[in-house]
Amino acid sequence: MIVRIMGEGQVKLDDAHFAELNELDDELLAEVEGGDEAGFRRTLSTLLDAVRRLGAPLPDDALEPSELILPSPEATLEEVRELLGDEGLIPG
Repeated sequence: MIVRIMGEGQVKLDDAHFAELNELDDELLAEVEGGDEAGFRRTLSTLLDAVRRLGAPLPDDALEPSELILPSPEATLEEVRELLGDEGLIPG
């Protein structure tokens, strides 16, 4: 799966890693819904770090369609709230 981190670029991520990412996504969803700014900031950072660590970066000139788009590390709680669906940022 191709994942884009807004403002950074794309990574290719094996589907085997989605269980770990979904756990972090569930935490992030709860923190956004509860207005927990500190928890939100910590979990967003951890989620994005996990995507970077587990994925393989695509070249900057690659134009692959992104199957999943994640917010930038600087995104606010309100901006992420607008991006969230019923299942969080990561479906499944």
